[in-house]
Amino acid sequence: MKHASPASTASTAPDSFSDSQASLAKRTIADFGEQWSHYGDNSGWYGSLEMFKDILGPLADCEEFRDKRVVDIGSGTGRIVLWLLAAEARQVIALEPAPGAYQQLLENLKASGQAARVEALNIAGAQWQTDQPVDWVVSVGVIHHIPQPDAVLAAAWRALRPGGRCIVWLYGQEGNSAYLAFITPLRAITTRLPHLLLRTLVELAYWILSVYRLAARRWRLPLYDYIEHVLWPMPPDKRRLVIYDQLNPAYAKYYTQTEAEQLLARAGFSDVRTYHRHGYSWTVIGTKPPTT
Repeated sequence: MKHASPASTASTAPDSFSDSQASLAKRTIADFGEQWSHYGDNSGWYGSLEMFKDILGPLADCEEFRDKRVVDIGSGTGRIVLWLLAAEARQVIALEPAPGAYQQLLENLKASGQAARVEALNIAGAQWQTDQPVDWVVSVGVIHHIPQPDAVLAAAWRALRPGGRCIVWLYGQEGNSAYLAFITPLRAITTRLPHLLLRTLVELAYWILSVYRLAARRWRLPLYDYIEHVLWPMPPDKRRLVIYDQLNPAYAKYYTQTEAEQLLARAGFSDVRTYHRHGYSWTVIGTKPPTT
């Protein structure tokens, strides 16, 4: 496995960022560095190839990554990297800007025994460039935490070969109105809490969610499908991680379908298509047009 030293990481925000956007971006990266240092493994359904298939939906097949060169933007502890390796990608380039998460990524890759197929870089997606075009760019659960994502998608477009594809998974606004009415004011508090306090709050929220799940099963309340078919198949510690992940990062955006489509279209991608995963999030795919 090739990897870059954490000390080589430059600024996490492009020069075009305002000071407030740059500060928010750095704070969000730091939040995830803290998060992944406490939640480092990828066990169970949470880290399974079946979860990857669930995210891809009808837009792509795991087989399409076989023998391909793939970039994963925002690798965290390596969950998506391991999905891609399980899908038999020839090489995965893992980009992770948070030093703490990056170290956990290296440890998990070493433990997997597949590190030779991975180039791990302690760098943000907008900073990365290559003179060897890639077949796929993948980013799951990352772009919605970037205040100015256009630079990241532009970098993805430049890295892809003509005809290469980019697929991202985003929080969705449609189907989440009740949830957002609850979580938005709560995040105004939780994004400022230290880890130990936030973890205590997560434990309380977990048991409230357990009761809500029983009610949702009886009366088909909002988010029933997500809770029953995505969240609850995970081990209990990963359910808690998902709650923590919702309350922790300084920045999170919930995309409408139009915003999700425009995100890739602005970067130059064509044939942009969306999948409304379980009615609460968006998987979006686009193709770099072939040269004419």
